[in-house]
Amino acid sequence: MTESQQSDETTSSAPAESAGNTEESSRPTPRVSSVPTPAALAKRPAATASGPQSAQQVSAPPTHTTSLAEARKFARVEADGHVFLLIDGGEHPVGQYPDATEDEALAYFVRKYDEVASQITLMEQRVTAKAPSTDMRKTVSHLRELVAARHMVGDVPSLESQLEKLDAGIRELEKSEQQQHEAARAAELASREAIVAEAEELAAKDPASIQWKTTSTRMNELFDAWKQAQKSGTRLGRSTEDALWKRFRSARTTFDRHRRAYFSQLDHDNAEAKAAKEKLIAEAEALSTSTDWGRTAAEYRRLMDEWKASRRAGRKDDDALWTRFRAAQDQFFAARKAANEVIDEEFAKNLIVKEKLLKEAQEINTKDPVAARKALQTIRDKWEEAGKVPRGDMGRIEAGLRSVEDAVKAAEDEKWERTNPETQARTNSALSQLEAAIASLEADLEKAQASGDSGQIRKAQEALVARQQWLEMLQKTASNFE
Repeated sequence: MTESQQSDETTSSAPAESAGNTEESSRPTPRVSSVPTPAALAKRPAATASGPQSAQQVSAPPTHTTSLAEARKFARVEADGHVFLLIDGGEHPVGQYPDATEDEALAYFVRKYDEVASQITLMEQRVTAKAPSTDMRKTVSHLRELVAARHMVGDVPSLESQLEKLDAGIRELEKSEQQQHEAARAAELASREAIVAEAEELAAKDPASIQWKTTSTRMNELFDAWKQAQKSGTRLGRSTEDALWKRFRSARTTFDRHRRAYFSQLDHDNAEAKAAKEKLIAEAEALSTSTDWGRTAAEYRRLMDEWKASRRAGRKDDDALWTRFRAAQDQFFAARKAANEVIDEEFAKNLIVKEKLLKEAQEINTKDPVAARKALQTIRDKWEEAGKVPRGDMGRIEAGLRSVEDAVKAAEDEKWERTNPETQARTNSALSQLEAAIASLEADLEKAQASGDSGQIRKAQEALVARQQWLEMLQKTASNFE
């Protein structure tokens, strides 16, 4: 920027900074080396280097304000508007603001200081917020030049110290960004490697064991992931990306070759399976009008077993073939069902007879097993004479009679247990032994009581009580044999 351009910029910004003073515009332009306003700096590339990210992280540009009282510590103002910066034990001419009061002249150059201080603070905030460091050094270099020119009034050494710290912060930020970039590149490389490795794994699988629908979908997803990484992922370098792409492309080519070969063989197998099932259908259709119910039903079971053991002929063909095969079976079994229904009507009268016999059987008294067995046998003879019942009632009616037979058998078994001579003899022998043992223990108790030995008395009493309890149990058992 030339000196005349700087003067023009200062002239355009001076009235705005003297807002509220309506006579300011009629005064001569201050003769100073101009410092660009914040608005002018915002147009520079360095001031926008942080980009959209920093605009999100730094909510608004900071505003630095220095009071005139504070500024007087760093300046001297002459009556003709000349302003001098007090620094390093001496004075540095800043510039002149003629035809103005000393406060107005000082305020003008304080605003120049505040503008630069605000820009430094803004840069500090961007570094703290870890905004992108692009062009930050260029901006700091420009601010150093402004501070070194001394065309401002304020704590300039403080600004210089801030710039030194800011420079160190930018170096740390750049180092951090480099580390992040390297980490992102490593992560991207790992991601690409994972895509390639999975594609190679899919390509290496046995074609006969692959679920082609889901696996093909997965291979397409890997290809989409690769294209997305190429479009928006971190760059890995041409040689690295080319090497990975060659591996990925080779895996996809192998996978596609296996898939084409597999489906070609599948089409051949489906054709053979279709021919085999057409043969089974022909046999099933030939049997569909047979009235030899038992033999034909067995044949249909054989055909069904062969159908289940045969290979599929492709979903569309297989469903159509199954419909034809099933239709032939349905025709036969529907005819057999109709014939059975006619027979069941004839057997309905037999069912009425057996329902009555079952009710009589359920009323048999099993307390006398002999009489119960005789009554049951009479009912069983009439049961056989009654004949067959409808298929749907056969299981229920037969189960009802079996439950009565089981009850009679249980009553007979229980009577045998009670009247078994061997069991009765063992019980009587045990009773005799217990009675003898009790008599002996009673004698022992009398002796112990006579001797006054409490230990012997307690021992004899316990033994006697135990034997008496056993005797009571055996006597109850023996009573069951009577």
